[in-house]
Amino acid sequence: MMKLALQVTFRDMPRSEAIEAEIRRRAEKLEDFCDRIISCRVTVETPGGHKHQGKLHSVHVDLKVPGEEIASSRRQEHEDVYVAIRDAFDTVRRRLEDYMRKLRGETKQHERLLRGRVLRLFDDGHGFIADAEGNEYYFDQAGVVREGERLAVGAAVEFLGEAAGQGLQAKRVTAVR
Repeated sequence: MMKLALQVTFRDMPRSEAIEAEIRRRAEKLEDFCDRIISCRVTVETPGGHKHQGKLHSVHVDLKVPGEEIASSRRQEHEDVYVAIRDAFDTVRRRLEDYMRKLRGETKQHERLLRGRVLRLFDDGHGFIADAEGNEYYFDQAGVVREGERLAVGAAVEFLGEAAGQGLQAKRVTAVR
């Protein structure tokens, strides 16, 4: 049973019990995920003026939560109204997940770049980088960010380091200028 205020509006098309039931079902799933939803407005329409073979159905979902409004940024359009509903609710669900992560203080952590110097290079484009602690990271030309950039022994670089099968490996290698 829904606690939130759900408003469904049909424009340029007749009201449909089946479509409204699908919207209610998806809104209840959002409410199961987040009990902070204040209201949910859904607009379903068949906009005119399209030069398209079949009728396009457009769906827009707008949620209100404390301190924020979460919406499907653009109207989800599709010939199948149920696909448009799914896409619109999927967009809002992802944004609601971001909102909940932010509330819990679980903001996405970006990987920290390491600094080092190119230690050895080989003719085929691979080599090794040493970090400040003396750890050696293998890299190849495919891991260098700027295509065609040639690194030189002793060049300062930034990179993402990770443990690989045989040792440490450097990814996203960039020369520091």
